[in-house]
Amino acid sequence: MIPERKPGEPYAGSRENGMHALRHFYASVLLDAGENIKAHAEYLGHSDPGLTLRVYAHLMPSSQESTRKAVTACLRRHQNFAT
Repeated sequence: MIPERKPGEPYAGSRENGMHALRHFYASVLLDAGENIKAHAEYLGHSDPGLTLRVYAHLMPSSQESTRKAVTACLRRHQNFAT
């Protein structure tokens, strides 16, 4: 909910509490679900996926964690085929 505006002042809280906050929430849910950046940029209306990366990179899982998981999954698949 957007807070009421005081007479003579702008709607200061609208960016944090309105549609912008909902858009940021939507973007963070997509990233958490593993959506790729190119599709993410398209959904948000960004003309350049680089912009999406610059704005939302802080929400992305660390590359170290995702790399560890990818290597572990690969080794487990290889181990299953070898047995």
